[in-house]
Amino acid sequence: MDTASDLPAPVAMAAALRERLPAFGDVAWTLRTGSTNADLLARARHARDASPPRPWLLGAHIQDAGRGRAGRPWRNRAGAALMMSCAFDVRLPAARLPALSPAGGVAACEALRALAALGARAGDIRMKWPNDVQLGPAKLAGVLVETVRRPDGGPDEHIVVLGMGLNLLDGESLSLDLGREIADWSQACAGPDGVRRPGPPAVAAAVAQAWRQAVQELERAGFEGFVARHAALDALAGRTVDVVDNGRVLLAGQAQGMDAQGRLLVRAAHGAAMPVCVGEISVRARP
Repeated sequence: MDTASDLPAPVAMAAALRERLPAFGDVAWTLRTGSTNADLLARARHARDASPPRPWLLGAHIQDAGRGRAGRPWRNRAGAALMMSCAFDVRLPAARLPALSPAGGVAACEALRALAALGARAGDIRMKWPNDVQLGPAKLAGVLVETVRRPDGGPDEHIVVLGMGLNLLDGESLSLDLGREIADWSQACAGPDGVRRPGPPAVAAAVAQAWRQAVQELERAGFEGFVARHAALDALAGRTVDVVDNGRVLLAGQAQGMDAQGRLLVRAAHGAAMPVCVGEISVRARP
């Protein structure tokens, strides 16, 4: 059975993904690395001839130096998490690059929700701005988006690397260890006995393809189309949130979705909605 806990060996994982992703120029999966995002960024900085052509996908069973937003460390045990990164060419002015972060979160969340459709909790899969994927109030997956200028490109030509760490197992034990709610893919797909649950190759391929389509849409039509898509997934809608920078609350108010640039809108008491940009800040929903 293709279950969430069956993470294939690296060679088998790569082969399964190549079959599912014929449009990707390079697909690789390794047992161990520091960070798949860092590996692809380093490769992108020196890839002047784009050979093999992008998109590229790199995954790993273990990351020794994985990173979340704001450089937070992210580690795992083999088989308990699905970790991968994809590199895409993107033609966007630098001012529009921050929209890649929520666009990547929307795309990943939609893909995971569609895969979990037969499970009883598929509707609980939501996105917390800018790009965390949650199962109810618990974090299920994190997305990290980074960009570099194309070495051989013009001022609007960049390479974007989107990475994801998805908990496959250990949601309950991680919640106890970290003191906050953590979910895993087996919980997201929970359903009647005998239901076939999408396993790691299907999950990785679906998210990679969703990211590819999101990058293309952002280039072609801008972020406007993502606003309504986010509204259907918004884990913060209508909730009171604190916008925090280094432990200091910069803004408190009611979350009111995103604007056409991918910024979070927060309406403080007796004031207009204020846009919050993707950056080093964090957004915390109050209980």
